[in-house]
Amino acid sequence: MTELDNFRAETRAWLEANCPPEVRKPVESEDEAIWGGRNAVFRTPGHKLWLERMGARGWTAPEWPVEYGGGGLSREQAKVLRGELKRIDAQSALNSFGVWMLGPALLQFGTEAQKRRFLPEIARGEIRWCQGYSEPGAGSDLASLQTRAEAGTDAAGDHWIVNGQKVWTSYADKADWIFCLVRTDPEAPKHLGISFVLIDMATPGVTTRPITLISGKSPFCETFFDDVRVEAENLVGTLNRGWDVAKALLAHERTMIGAMGEVGGGRPLGQVATDSIGVGDDGRLDEPMLRARIADLEVDAAAFRLSIERTGDQVKAGQAHPAIASMLKYYGSELNKRRQELLMAAGGADALEWESDRSRKGTTARDWLRAKANSIEGGTSEVQLNIISKHLLQLPGA
Repeated sequence: MTELDNFRAETRAWLEANCPPEVRKPVESEDEAIWGGRNAVFRTPGHKLWLERMGARGWTAPEWPVEYGGGGLSREQAKVLRGELKRIDAQSALNSFGVWMLGPALLQFGTEAQKRRFLPEIARGEIRWCQGYSEPGAGSDLASLQTRAEAGTDAAGDHWIVNGQKVWTSYADKADWIFCLVRTDPEAPKHLGISFVLIDMATPGVTTRPITLISGKSPFCETFFDDVRVEAENLVGTLNRGWDVAKALLAHERTMIGAMGEVGGGRPLGQVATDSIGVGDDGRLDEPMLRARIADLEVDAAAFRLSIERTGDQVKAGQAHPAIASMLKYYGSELNKRRQELLMAAGGADALEWESDRSRKGTTARDWLRAKANSIEGGTSEVQLNIISKHLLQLPGA
């Protein structure tokens, strides 16, 4: 057996012994996902145990260095781990903006003290993060942000005083900390004079207000900063060069959003459609047009999964074009929107139900409506297409 074969055998044995039965099934609603944090709520004791066991092993962030709470796995070993988790239908042990976005940025730009302070807590699911980027007047034109941090000094030491507002702050009302873009030099050109800071959401002066969406849910919030004190040590990267950190983090965010296009969560589309519509004499879904649309989606999703794996290899080798993240974000968003449309079509009239326990409080309809935001959040599809055309296809500007 090769070294990788040995790793696969050991991983399979460990997962069989340590993955609780409660998490060996697809996540069917957002309430089942494990987010961790200071005020974490777990659907079952098994969900809590799963996070604890995977966090202790570093497998919530398998490719991070061991000294920062990660698993220290190679790219190939991490692929094996993902495959073995999928084989037993294991749910993610941790959904985390800290793992998906902030962690990679800290590994690249953070000080050693920041890495050792925050990364192990992120990997163990002990701290939940939200992202403070967009503002009411700075969405697609993010560099126009106006939330301001002014330097202050007192007997307790150097610090910043932050004032302003963020919007579309996902899960801000549940987060422990926020990674935030603030303007520290109002006289500089708009892409300069921006800094990247970390703020404890429990700091006096930080308030949040949920925004109800057309789905009836409120994952997004408004976040307000009123004379919020931020210690100087919470500045990530170079003062007034936060745009460098922001761009690197946006690439991870767009790849994360694009990964929603990996069809695999919940029951298979074909099974949902069969339960609702039934099968014909040949044993196949008794609706050929819908059957063809489902097959098209599954083929495209399989190709997309391979593209994500290829991109990961290119990133590891330092060969990935920075605009690839925009391509993954755009196509993944469109795939997820197609999947939600098909779930509505496959569910028939039952998919329109909004409140009953039978429909899990209208999960299908609410998820379909929520998916409309996929082509807006993390940079609109129009912006992504402009980036792709300019930087990947080298097309001339208008």
